[in-house]
Amino acid sequence: MIKAVKGARDILPPSSSVWNRVEAAARSVFESYNYREIRTPILEETRLFARSVGEETDIVGKEMYTFEDRDGTSLTLRPEATASVMRAYIEHRLDQQPGLKKLYYMGPMFRRERPQKGRFRQFYQIGAEAIGSDSPMVDAEVIEMVIEILERAGLSGFQLLINSVGDAKCRPKFIGVLRERLREAAPRMCADCQRRAETNPLRVLDCKVPADQPVIDSLPSILDSLCEECRAHFEAVQQYLTDRGIPFEIRPRLVRGLDYYMRTTFEIVHGALGAQNSVLGGGRYDGLAEALGSKTPAPGVGFSIGEDRLVMTVEETHPGALAQSLDVFIAPLGEEARRHSGVLARDLRRGGLRIEVSTEEKLKRALEVADKLGARFALLVGENEMQAGKYQLKNMASGEQKAVAREEIAAAVNHTE
Repeated sequence: MIKAVKGARDILPPSSSVWNRVEAAARSVFESYNYREIRTPILEETRLFARSVGEETDIVGKEMYTFEDRDGTSLTLRPEATASVMRAYIEHRLDQQPGLKKLYYMGPMFRRERPQKGRFRQFYQIGAEAIGSDSPMVDAEVIEMVIEILERAGLSGFQLLINSVGDAKCRPKFIGVLRERLREAAPRMCADCQRRAETNPLRVLDCKVPADQPVIDSLPSILDSLCEECRAHFEAVQQYLTDRGIPFEIRPRLVRGLDYYMRTTFEIVHGALGAQNSVLGGGRYDGLAEALGSKTPAPGVGFSIGEDRLVMTVEETHPGALAQSLDVFIAPLGEEARRHSGVLARDLRRGGLRIEVSTEEKLKRALEVADKLGARFALLVGENEMQAGKYQLKNMASGEQKAVAREEIAAAVNHTE
């Protein structure tokens, strides 16, 4: 038997209905904030991610699915979408269009990580990018928008964490101080931290190994190294969030794993996810366009939601989210009734009801199937019902049964909701 590839999975009903509701909630919020959808290829040239994400990151170094095309070009299944969005922004000269460019995306990403709770090798992200402004007001609006998405998706009890990682002026100085301190501290840390201490020191601060936390807590804080511009920017973001009544916690150790982030970084975490409790992450990336070869600066800020983890959290905190009600199960008795029921079902579906037509020959078996499917009503259609122009509508919960005319079915079903 052939099974799904390790780290990939099938999303089956009824869970798929929760995915649809989460995505519908996100699209509704994006529209209200004037974001428009962008769809980029799943395949990109490998150098796009090497330049943007960073040669020394774990993603580029260990996790990407990369292969050589027939013409010798190195291609990669996208491990994240921000670089692809910015590549499209530059390639199609979206900077020539007026105003802030607000773009959102949904789709699969690929990383060869160790599969664990809520993490897969083919995973899904919902994200957005606001490109064309370095204003801290945009940062706050993006954070406000993502909180609105989570709440409409049915998530509560989450926590917003924020930090600033400086910019090209002040961050190198902090990295130098951090690297110096790590020369003494790294030997007492995990193997990944020992490697990152030289290749990508900021990532040491993001280590989740419990034994390393006391060492990390003793390391210098990036907030002590911010230049005046970055400090003022971060303070303004905090003020805008406070104005909106959005609670947050400053986490000086919060960094993003990708090289293009600068200034504002943020994460939203939820206790239902265990130790690896991040639902989403985001931040500002003002230098990414230049890193990808653009001669025109394009400051931006965005986020990506781990949709797998969000859906899992919604399912765990709201068990009823999986419930899907079948409105009417039509049980035709005989071939003529079956033909009649097909047209009847079409008309009821056009009225917005969820309808299933039985293929069973016997009424008893049809009612058993209706019960197993969780149908609210069964509609009995036989020769007598067709001649009388009235059908027997049975409430599956109460057992009550009554005759209803064709034009009364929808009202009778909706009246009990």
